[in-house]
Amino acid sequence: MSRKSNKPIAYPETVTVTFADNVLVVKGAKAELKLDVHPFVKVEVNEKDRTVILTVAEPENKEQRSLWGTFGAHVQNMIVGVTEGYKKQLEINGVGYGFDLVGNKLTIKAGYSHPVIMEVPVGIEASQDKNLLTLASHDKQLVGQFAAEIRKVRKPEPYKGKGIKYVDEVIIRKQGKQSASAG
Repeated sequence: MSRKSNKPIAYPETVTVTFADNVLVVKGAKAELKLDVHPFVKVEVNEKDRTVILTVAEPENKEQRSLWGTFGAHVQNMIVGVTEGYKKQLEINGVGYGFDLVGNKLTIKAGYSHPVIMEVPVGIEASQDKNLLTLASHDKQLVGQFAAEIRKVRKPEPYKGKGIKYVDEVIIRKQGKQSASAG
């Protein structure tokens, strides 16, 4: 049985949650998010207690139990997204490496013969400060996916630390080659 989703998910007064035709809609100060709910998962919105209760028909069934937990996490992420939002920060290190943000076009100079140009998706606010790129959005999946695509352009290498990494990411560094010591 899912431990997280068998408890009611509370939401603040500034958030409105509705459920109709297997679509859950969460509205808040920042945005409105929609989620298509799997038919195995039953959703009950209690407006009086300001909670969302998720259940499944057969809690012993492994597939239904996994969907129960997954959709519970999605609902929790939607509530946080419309109230606080999500933010990811990426840092680029290396000689000649850098970010250049103009409008919704992100140009990444990462040591290739040509710059890599990416378009910032709708729903993400991007800001740049020298070698630091900040992505903010109300959708956790959207901001996480775009940050992963940027990081994939040049993953950090373990010797000098060149590449694109998350600000809170720790890169374990390796020691370079040593010269042979004289006898």
